Amino acid sequence: MIVALIAICEVGFWVLLAAGLATRYLLKMPRAGLALLLCEPLLEVVLLVVTAIDLKNGADPSWKHGLAAVYIGYTVGHGHRTVKWLDGHAAHRFGGAPPPVGPPRYGMARARHEGRVWLGSVTAGAVASGLLLLAAWYVGPDGNAESLKAWIFVAWRAVGIHGLIALSYALWPKKPPKEAPKQTPDGEPEAQPESAPPARDRVRSSSGDRV
Repeated sequence: MIVALIAICEVGFWVLLAAGLATRYLLKMPRAGLALLLCEPLLEVVLLVVTAIDLKNGADPSWKHGLAAVYIGYTVGHGHRTVKWLDGHAAHRFGGAPPPVGPPRYGMARARHEGRVWLGSVTAGAVASGLLLLAAWYVGPDGNAESLKAWIFVAWRAVGIHGLIALSYALWPKKPPKEAPKQTPDGEPEAQPESAPPARDRVRSSSGDRV
């Protein structure tokens, strides 16, 4: 049941997102569209409540409950950034807004961007860990909470891997490519003006002898 609910929440996330953006920009109803987008967190609340009820009714803690906590953590850490990115593209495509500015691609600016994205993963790990510890406390010492605690390691291992990837952008900054030669509308390289010949070759007498 928990796995099916996670799948429903994931599908519901994208359905609400698409419906909210379509309402804002295609139907020209920004307030209604915003209301739909604000319903996104309700999916995680429903998942959290159902997970707690499942444990309360005597279900043994398992990987399904751990996965639910990690999913909620990921949504908290990265959901807002995903919605903002898609909203910017929808506003440009359907609302006449200027194209959204993409993330930097090179140098330390790209490293700082990757670091900020990694902080979202840290938030996700912290939220997931908090929910897992709360669930383990809810189960109590008489229950089997080891599977829940094991997911804390899973969450922070993912954070660590993402951190190493983000760090690599700072240790080995990506360099911008060399400026490509300008091209004509036909795709051919633009002809470069010929360099002036040396003065000694320019100054010649009418008979061809150098002056």
